[in-house]
Amino acid sequence: MHTIGLPASVNPLGLAAPAALTVNPLLRELILTYTREHDDAEAGGGGGARSAGGAGRPEHRRMRAVLLDQLRASPQQPVHLPTPTDARLAAVCAMLHRDPADPRTLAALGAQVGANERTLSRLFRTEVGMTFPQWRTQLRLYQALVLLSEGHSITQVALRCGWSSASAFIDVFRRAFGHTPGGHARI
Repeated sequence: MHTIGLPASVNPLGLAAPAALTVNPLLRELILTYTREHDDAEAGGGGGARSAGGAGRPEHRRMRAVLLDQLRASPQQPVHLPTPTDARLAAVCAMLHRDPADPRTLAALGAQVGANERTLSRLFRTEVGMTFPQWRTQLRLYQALVLLSEGHSITQVALRCGWSSASAFIDVFRRAFGHTPGGHARI
């Protein structure tokens, strides 16, 4: 894993929440080179996670500037969770935020909040712009990114986010982000 530490005041994308970015080949190589050269400059660290903070050499400052430019240009992957305004729909979403692995159907969740499945289906489409299964998958992917960034294993993430198996999670993750969760952790 390669990380680049940035001061809190440097937020090239203006993000306030976790996000997945597409890392093009140039950005990937910049990250690898920047962290490798920083490690070498600090006495040739050994394996494991690599990080780079505020290297002061002019070439590192220039490389960091290009790296930040590339980050700004990196498209975000689809991890979007619109917030509903309808109280019934908001209650359903809150239940699933608390437990993304909750296996209940929309009908069962609706019974708990006093709305039928048809009403909630319509509200999902009009208020959040996606179907219930699409929204639930986005929620689970969002939670998975958070758990992966905290260092949880792929199997733990899969089960805590509601997938029936690690392989099912890997398949959905690959389709959504273009690489496996293991590949995500190495970027």
